[in-house]
Amino acid sequence: MSSILTIPNLLTFLRMALIPVFASLLFYGNSWLALVVFVIAGISDGIDGFLARRFDQQSELGTILDPIADKLLMTTAFIVLSLPHVLEPVRFLPVPFWVTAAVIGRDVLILTVAGAINVMTGFRGFKPSWLGKLSTFVQVIAVTLVLTAAVTGYSFYLPTTYFIVVLLAVASGFHYVFQVARLMKEEEAAKRSAASAD
Repeated sequence: MSSILTIPNLLTFLRMALIPVFASLLFYGNSWLALVVFVIAGISDGIDGFLARRFDQQSELGTILDPIADKLLMTTAFIVLSLPHVLEPVRFLPVPFWVTAAVIGRDVLILTVAGAINVMTGFRGFKPSWLGKLSTFVQVIAVTLVLTAAVTGYSFYLPTTYFIVVLLAVASGFHYVFQVARLMKEEEAAKRSAASAD
């Protein structure tokens, strides 16, 4: 129980609990409060990882839940932000569907590749790539900028923001596939080395 109720895990649970709150605020037109809730969720994502490393509270549960919470938050955010009539009528809003499709498509690709490889080979040494982490970080910034545009009416920067989000989503998706292939080769080489040593 102590390995479950750690501060980093509690922050992850909080982030997951804020997802329906965030989506509801957006759907009912309260963009300002939705921005505040999203920023809190984003900050909690950074803090939980720092606390887990700083106080040696990393756990298997946290390793599983943290990326799930991130994906649920970002998927929910982009889906709701791409719906018509949710945000105030501002130029370049709502978020174009092709941006949302790229964000969701990346996660579908990663989950499909990981699941298929695990079923076929039993490999479980999946690790997030640095490009994937950068893509998620940029998505958090992008959603914050979109909500800021909805609140302030200034949206001139959104086309560039959308382009960067899609570029990193596509690049990180393919990069993840190549990284998994490399990790599998390293694991196989380690097994052969251990077998020859015996």
